Amino acid sequence: MTIDFSDYVACLKTDPEHPHKQALEASYHEAARVMSAQGLVHYLTGMKALCSLNKGEDLILTYVQHLPAVVKEVGEDITPDLVGALMKLASHTSGTVITLIMANMPLAASRLGDAEVVRGYLNLLHQLAGKAPRGLRPMMENMDELLGKLTLGGQRRWAMWGAQAHARDLDGQLAYFGLQTEPSRAVLQKERRGTLFVDNQRKLNFYLRALWARAFFMRPTSGDYESRLGLRPFIEDFQIHLPDAFDNFRGISGIEVYRAAAAHGAAHLVYTTAPLSAEQLTPAQMRFIELFEDARVESLAIRAFPGLRKLWLGIMTAPLTAKDEAVELHPMVDLMMRVAQALLDPDYQDALAMINETAAAFHDACARRGEDNRISWNAGIDFYNRAVAQYHLPNLRVLENVPIPYRDDNRYCWAFDENRFLSHGIDYLPASRQQVRRQVSAMELANEVDVETAGDDAQEVWVCSTEFFPYEDHGVSFNALEGKEPVSEPFYYHEWDYHAQLYRPDWVTVIERRQGRADPQLMDDILTKYKPVASRIRHLIDALQPQGIVRRRGYEEGEELDLSAAVRAMIDIRRGVMPDPRINIRISRHVRDLALVVLMDLSESTNAKIGGLDQSDPTYAHTPSILSLTREATGLLAWAIDSIGDTFAVHGFASDGRHDVQYFRFKDFDQPYDDGPKSRMAGMKGGLSTRMGAALRHAGWHLTRQSASKRLVLVITDGEPADIDERDPQTLRHDAKKAVEDLRMQGVHTYCLTLDPQADRYVARIFGENNYSIVDQVERLPERLPAVFAALTG
Repeated sequence: MTIDFSDYVACLKTDPEHPHKQALEASYHEAARVMSAQGLVHYLTGMKALCSLNKGEDLILTYVQHLPAVVKEVGEDITPDLVGALMKLASHTSGTVITLIMANMPLAASRLGDAEVVRGYLNLLHQLAGKAPRGLRPMMENMDELLGKLTLGGQRRWAMWGAQAHARDLDGQLAYFGLQTEPSRAVLQKERRGTLFVDNQRKLNFYLRALWARAFFMRPTSGDYESRLGLRPFIEDFQIHLPDAFDNFRGISGIEVYRAAAAHGAAHLVYTTAPLSAEQLTPAQMRFIELFEDARVESLAIRAFPGLRKLWLGIMTAPLTAKDEAVELHPMVDLMMRVAQALLDPDYQDALAMINETAAAFHDACARRGEDNRISWNAGIDFYNRAVAQYHLPNLRVLENVPIPYRDDNRYCWAFDENRFLSHGIDYLPASRQQVRRQVSAMELANEVDVETAGDDAQEVWVCSTEFFPYEDHGVSFNALEGKEPVSEPFYYHEWDYHAQLYRPDWVTVIERRQGRADPQLMDDILTKYKPVASRIRHLIDALQPQGIVRRRGYEEGEELDLSAAVRAMIDIRRGVMPDPRINIRISRHVRDLALVVLMDLSESTNAKIGGLDQSDPTYAHTPSILSLTREATGLLAWAIDSIGDTFAVHGFASDGRHDVQYFRFKDFDQPYDDGPKSRMAGMKGGLSTRMGAALRHAGWHLTRQSASKRLVLVITDGEPADIDERDPQTLRHDAKKAVEDLRMQGVHTYCLTLDPQADRYVARIFGENNYSIVDQVERLPERLPAVFAALTG
């Protein structure tokens, strides 16, 4: 099945060359790598369905760009549910709010971690839209904090409390769901759980793999904590389902309870080889059998890993808190707790002889045939008959709430199916649905039979980086004739909201693009045009060249002895004069270890002529543009840095809204400064807007992949941050300032060279004092830029 993405793009606009077409295609290629063919159909069908809502292009762009990230987290089966939920919400709220909901879905999927829990989250939003529609927008704006502190159950109770308390107070809804009132913060604090599963899932995976040297699948499960112990773990479809949060239990941290629960579930998966028979058993009898089956698998695990006894026994024997002592246990539950401890601890002796006899018999049976789960069935029924003869049997709910929080509900013991993986087939594993990309040689590509019906949704894509030519090509390669330009993966970055003082998670999409090429001789002619400047740059280069080994005299401690100073010191000693103790030489190696990104603002304003001339001026054709001067200055700087030998890259950026920040890589760190980068720099063009914060973060990402000890981003811009979808001029200024601060924490220094004579009112707040220069005379930019570089890196 071949999917034509252009048919779906057409639903956005009648013009086939949609302004965001390349950004959409990048997201589609990312989707093809993580979805099956059927998943892509659902993905694109959902796009058409949302187009029919007429809620604006922003919603469609957000859906197309963010759904692949959601699928990566919870699987492609969530797509129909998500689209259906968004369409239901369309009748309750505005397109802006629905767009915010979609923009927060990757965050929700990563924090909730399971498709069923995400479905519960979508159901919560639908309920809230009917009860408190005015609260959806402020809630979405604070979703990062809410999902970082609350489980789904806690978020549901927090939201419903606010909806009921402010059912008729619209302003109260805005304040409550915006976390601006004391009751809102108080309920939030009350519903916070101790330890969240999503924050520890990776650690638990490594923990189980270290024990049994195999992978175990764990999923979070949301519960409303109706019982005193909350939701119990369970095993289903060979996956361990753990509560999305564990509170501290009697002074034991939540992560310890998670380790105990994960290890107990893994023990069931490893040591359960046959189901228990539930024929003619009452539910109460099953609970007693489960008590002994838990002890059986734990004894086998302890036999292999003795340290697990301390983990499980520590939770079971934790001292009671005042709250626990206030709860009176039923005598039968107390009896079950005591026998559970006796089964886990061979040294335990109870006051009741029946418990000691039962535990001794069970330990003996485990030592002889512990792999046979029939010993649990027999021991459970025998102990049940003896217990019922002495104690009154409570209702089933009481028996199910035995306070051992790490143990699961044992449904797996009664419904074990050893052929589960085979019955699902190979497509049961999500990894089999992902698209594979292979780098192949020219011969492999030439000898392979083409699949004419294959599209971008193919399960395997071959990439050949070698140019090879047909016989009758006239200098044109196969790649140029039939190949496709590689599409960049979308990069998602947070954006700072200075009103809420929070990040908007994954708010901006950066797409790496390529501009056209021109004659590389244009860059070489720049050196001829600015020959006097190039001569001065040569002197700067000589001063900045690494000097190798340098010896400095006049130190009290050093690597070598300065013989002349030592002789003078001995003469002073003979004369009875205090000698100069600085008789050593220090040796230092002067090696420049710098990585630099020259980041050019390529917005539409760079096409303007110097002095603001319009086309009616007779000197317009001969007056250089800001872009041409930026190209010349960058060319001089690139020549200078290349002569020194520093690692550098030349990048540029422009933006068309938050969904399409275009990032251009004219020269990368590992590329020589030859005709390739020169031709791309000669062909650079200006257009669109200036979303500086996202570009800075992406440049910083490239820099952090370099091993240099000093990293620098040198920004060349002619104006302040701005974009078409932001009306408040302060928003992108604050975001750029936050990006600079974030990069500084990562060890990346930023410096701005601005061509805006009015930049004093904002550039210092963004980059900080002494981290910028203002070029009042734009025509002097080629002279100023190399000198600025020398001052920064010398």
